[in-house]
Amino acid sequence: MLNFTGLVGRGDNLRYKMDILGPRQIGGYCNFYADRLMKEAEHMSALQSWGPEFVNFVKTPERPITDGKCDIVIDKPTYIMKLDATVNMYHHFCDFFNLYASLHVNSTHPSTFSRDNNILIWETFTYTSAFKDTFKAFTINPIWDLKRFRGKVACFKNVVFPLLPRMIFGLYYNTPVIYGCERSGLFHAFSKHIIHSLKIPLHVRTNDKVRVTLLSRGTTYRSILNEEEIVRELVKVKGYHVERVVYDRSVPFTKQLEMTHNTDVFIGMHGAGLTHLLFLPDWASVFEVYNCEDPNCYSDLARLRGLKYVTWTDKNKLVQQDEGHGPGGASHAKFTNYSFDVKEFLRLVEICASYVRERDDFKNFIHASVARDEL
Repeated sequence: MLNFTGLVGRGDNLRYKMDILGPRQIGGYCNFYADRLMKEAEHMSALQSWGPEFVNFVKTPERPITDGKCDIVIDKPTYIMKLDATVNMYHHFCDFFNLYASLHVNSTHPSTFSRDNNILIWETFTYTSAFKDTFKAFTINPIWDLKRFRGKVACFKNVVFPLLPRMIFGLYYNTPVIYGCERSGLFHAFSKHIIHSLKIPLHVRTNDKVRVTLLSRGTTYRSILNEEEIVRELVKVKGYHVERVVYDRSVPFTKQLEMTHNTDVFIGMHGAGLTHLLFLPDWASVFEVYNCEDPNCYSDLARLRGLKYVTWTDKNKLVQQDEGHGPGGASHAKFTNYSFDVKEFLRLVEICASYVRERDDFKNFIHASVARDEL
């Protein structure tokens, strides 16, 4: 039972708040281990813990639903989610990944992988995101927010409070990656779940060329200043099929996933768009052109996904446009643009392409595709 009467008069801009519920505004008729709960509630944080909500939990003497204590009763299984930044693919996929992991945590329940459920976002902002289609892998129903229940007592017959996007020692954002750890089964399964659920196709090939995709940034910073020259040289390589793409709001997200999923070598500067690497085929390589002095973020993600990862190492073969104009005027490698030595760029791409060509799963896929095309 969740009592949302305290939301009356608080407006529609509640996000990352730790006072959505007050004392006795969450509870139920259940076996309640109060001491154990309080021991687990030492850390309070909007995106790292459900502690701010559950410290208010109270065992009710009556059964809320049968005793008429509820203004609204929700019969379908409901996942209540706190979201990270929905405008950024890396951060929003912290949400989707942990929601997927939570399905497995809850896997003893027969409704676990049903998509006929509800998802309630723990804020009063109406949910929207360029990546919203990803929710279709988890539910067939509209996404709710707290405005739906403002001023009411809502009772849920089956509710899950999923793993959180920024948990300490959590999954994805704060994953404590052990040296040498790679090819996480959970990350692989998440990738396949999204690709399968959203019906993203893997195209049949008509030749054995390595498909190289360069993700071009339409942003102020971290652009490749000599990108056109690099692309011209890449196109000249006979064994490559080269595409330069821009993943912005003009390209539907499912179309972006389709282009990514049919890529063998994925190239991009440090940035949230590299999160697409999660949905590359298993044989693919990732070339983070320059990590902008943030060496672990996407190398770790590629390692967990089980992909070959390459990045620029010779700083003598790149030119930084200026010192970088970070927050507060401080210089920072993420807040400028770069030119790269073309020969070195092509050398690193070829390392990725050679890895792909040697993979048995790539060879088998090409052989099967060409055989099918000949039929």
